[in-house]
Amino acid sequence: MAKRENDLGRDPIGPLLVRLAVPAVTAQLVNALYNIVDRMYIGHIEGVGDLALTGLGICFPVIMFVSAISALVGMGGGSRAVVRMGEGKMEEANAILGSCTALLVLLSILVTVGFQVVREPMLLLFGATENTLSYASDYLTIYLWGTIFVEISLGLNFFITSQGFSTVSMATVLIGAVTNIVLDPIFIFGFGMGVQGAALATITAQAVSAVWVLRFLSGKRTRLRFQRRYFRLDGRVLAPVLAVGVSPFIMQSTESLVNISFNSSLKAFGGDPAVGAMTICSSIMQIFSMLFQGLSQGAQPIVGFNYGAGQIDRVKKTFRLLFFSSLAFSTAAWGAIELFPQVFVSIFNDEPELVSIAVWTLRVYAAGMFMLGIQFSCQQTFVALGEAKVSLFLALLRKIILLIPLIFILPNFFTDKVLGVFVAEPAADVLAAITTGLIFLWRFPRILRRRAQETHGPKTV
Repeated sequence: MAKRENDLGRDPIGPLLVRLAVPAVTAQLVNALYNIVDRMYIGHIEGVGDLALTGLGICFPVIMFVSAISALVGMGGGSRAVVRMGEGKMEEANAILGSCTALLVLLSILVTVGFQVVREPMLLLFGATENTLSYASDYLTIYLWGTIFVEISLGLNFFITSQGFSTVSMATVLIGAVTNIVLDPIFIFGFGMGVQGAALATITAQAVSAVWVLRFLSGKRTRLRFQRRYFRLDGRVLAPVLAVGVSPFIMQSTESLVNISFNSSLKAFGGDPAVGAMTICSSIMQIFSMLFQGLSQGAQPIVGFNYGAGQIDRVKKTFRLLFFSSLAFSTAAWGAIELFPQVFVSIFNDEPELVSIAVWTLRVYAAGMFMLGIQFSCQQTFVALGEAKVSLFLALLRKIILLIPLIFILPNFFTDKVLGVFVAEPAADVLAAITTGLIFLWRFPRILRRRAQETHGPKTV
């Protein structure tokens, strides 16, 4: 049996969570650099940086949807596989890996072809204007051809993380990010390719990461390993995987719908400068959201493995640490943004008009961020426990049920319509976090009690 870096069932919870969470957080933050670094460079292209940056922001819904597919299959599959490992069912865990790999390949092809066909009408729907359409189209045309690399590198990396190989999964992202950071200035400025160079650098970096993942999951260290007989679309395997993965999929894919809603409203009320400010705000929020998500991903293998093994006390201890750590991080992030918004905005652009709008809108946009620690820790724990229905509802709650309607409703109550649009974000954050926390307080003890009865019998409850 291959040796794991961490023993999910026996190592002390505190140090174990740190060893898993630090690489996961690092990986998520570095992963955010793929698009963030592109925006930083593009926003400083002389003469057209503001328009190019706005054009790239219009592509954000597609980029998030592509990433969301990797979460649908990879996070759902990884969560299911680690529970099977905890139960000692390695053949079933390997079957999950094989079927998920086949599905990722199929979905990559469908997404690439489908979005290329409707590219320009789609971008116009997302908020592009005659000034920004060419930049958005140039970037997206190249980016879409690298969809399969994104799905393989991000989606299958969850299967590395789920085994406890935290530093290996971090290396997956680091390798790609370093490649992207090195290639961006070469392609954008050195070769004079502009936004096309940024897209080419990104997909090249993802290809390097994909090769790394495939080699590891075919090697000797991994317990979950590619086997040709499992490389097929098995509905019995994939149905429960997708049921669990649909929650993180909705969390990420609804970012696309949210971005479309924001951009269309802001284009009507504030034009290109307001859409550009939204690009900056969402980029900054993405960085911090990745931090919370990485912390949750570090805890998920511990929660899932010990839940499968019936070690309920370890599940409880892991959640407590996750909750308070997430809340501390989200509060610190909120404080930093509210106190120093100009520092964050200046990373992306230095045009006075755009900066002046982005500074005050960022303060409004991030006003509810301190509550995200509650939202992420509770929701992702439901995912780790395989609670598909409740995690699906919570994923729908914040974005679909609350945020998107508020984007269109709140401007009617404000003289400054742009302010009304941006207020929708903190309002949804606070309402969703309160609801999620209350549901978790009610359901979590009942879930653990049921599992204890299944593994040890009613006398131990």
